[in-house]
Amino acid sequence: MPVSKARAFIARHWQHLMQIRDTPHAIAGGLALGLMLGFTPLLGFKTLLAVLLAWFFRCSKLSAAVAVTFHDVLIPFWPVLLRWQYNLGYWLLSHPHHLPPRFGMKQLHLENWVHWKTLHVLWPTLLGSIIMAVPMGIVCYFVTLKVVTRYQEAKAKQALAQC
Repeated sequence: MPVSKARAFIARHWQHLMQIRDTPHAIAGGLALGLMLGFTPLLGFKTLLAVLLAWFFRCSKLSAAVAVTFHDVLIPFWPVLLRWQYNLGYWLLSHPHHLPPRFGMKQLHLENWVHWKTLHVLWPTLLGSIIMAVPMGIVCYFVTLKVVTRYQEAKAKQALAQC
């Protein structure tokens, strides 16, 4: 994706977030939930889970869906990100702690990934993704809360000035 298209994509999604008519807490909470679920390797379920969790925690479902969608901009970096998550989760689950063995080209063939044995890859990757996502979600919540609060206050002042 060229840089100009990426900037337009980010600007469009940012405008969508700013136009949501909800409290700053709800928008920031939905965005943080969407970002955290965007890190997980649960392809195909991320948006549904983000909307359900946003509903459960009374956050903005729209901002959660936008955040998961926005997180998909990282698709070119997914192999590296998934490997980091797997390494982190594997290291935490192994006793004594050690990094996983290297993958060879033989293990990258599709027929090797359809065996049940590959489920042992999902748990470390999921654990690593959660550990990466939680701090990012917390930072995202507080930054978004501040930005949305300022934006809504400025918009309210502008509306009062026009009256």
